[in-house]
Amino acid sequence: MNDKIRVPIWEKQNLTVEEAAEYSNIGQNKLRAMMGDPMCTFSLKVGSGKTLINRKKFDDFIAKKMEI
Repeated sequence: MNDKIRVPIWEKQNLTVEEAAEYSNIGQNKLRAMMGDPMCTFSLKVGSGKTLINRKKFDDFIAKKMEI
């Protein structure tokens, strides 16, 4: 039995690349390329290897774009 609480993607503060791809319908490779841009405002480094996407900043970023 798995007692772990599952939080819906739209309620999470930070998303994995996989969750952000599902949430936004943008491919994982494209998201990783966007996160690699030094001007990216929505990525968050956790430790030395993990990078998350701040959902609210990502939503704001997408809302301002006409093309990605």
